[in-house]
Amino acid sequence: MTKYIIKRFLIMIGTVLIIATLTFFLMHAIPGSPFNEERSSNEVVQANLEAHYHLNEPLFIQYLIYLKSIATLDFGPSIKHPTQTVNDLLGRGFPISFELGIVTILVAVFSGIILGVLAALKHNGIIDYLAMTIAVLGISIPNFVLATLLIQKLAVDWDIFPAATWSSPVHMVLPTLALATGPMAIIARLTRSSMLEVLTQDYIKTARAKGLMPYKIIIKHALKNALMPVVTILGTLLAGILTGTFVIEKIFAIPGMGRYFIESINQRDYPVIMGTTVFYSFFLVFMLFLVDIAYGLLDPRIKMHKKEGE
Repeated sequence: MTKYIIKRFLIMIGTVLIIATLTFFLMHAIPGSPFNEERSSNEVVQANLEAHYHLNEPLFIQYLIYLKSIATLDFGPSIKHPTQTVNDLLGRGFPISFELGIVTILVAVFSGIILGVLAALKHNGIIDYLAMTIAVLGISIPNFVLATLLIQKLAVDWDIFPAATWSSPVHMVLPTLALATGPMAIIARLTRSSMLEVLTQDYIKTARAKGLMPYKIIIKHALKNALMPVVTILGTLLAGILTGTFVIEKIFAIPGMGRYFIESINQRDYPVIMGTTVFYSFFLVFMLFLVDIAYGLLDPRIKMHKKEGE
């Protein structure tokens, strides 16, 4: 178990390093400079700014400075917000993005599981067809399109929920619905197919023959094993939700990391781009790491010890 965890942890660190390296070189491969405005006004000012942010150094030296900032968790000042560091922006924006992401994943998981279980229990019935229709629509419609439709109908036309900002739980409803619908549909379809398979197993038939109550059979016996595939994809879904919040935050004017990240790309704010990418990469890969460990602990069929000859 310990060797397995160490191996997975080293793979996680390597993955983050690869992502950080690709981000650095791809970003510097794009033509242009974050000081294009300064170029037109004063080339001396631009040269001083480039020296301050080490952009006049050879690319390899800049890369080493970048790796040092990752190792020390100090991503330096923002180019477009010189009075604030990247760490300040992360500390202010990430809790909001994280809150939105956690609420979304909870809504997606619970609603998806309930929908999938009902569809499996009422297989080939009206509930099954209705649940799968909702699931197909949820997968087919992109979250930014759904967000626009929700704003138009529930905020503008019917005035049920506020359209933007982030000041109360009511403001969380529309962005959460926009983000949760897709993952909910995936979980519902996966739960349904897994439940249909589990319900045909011999131990379920034995439990029914013993006269156990139907809800006990579903909750205590069938659901536990049926949720194994759902646990497997939770890490991927969480990654998709947290990175997907960037666009949704921009649409709903939520003061999370999405605003800073999109602005940093448009304005070529290198420290914010690199700091945000590394931070989110580590966080998301770490979530995948935890899900991988949890899946191994929940499923005794998975052997975590090192195979002979490896």
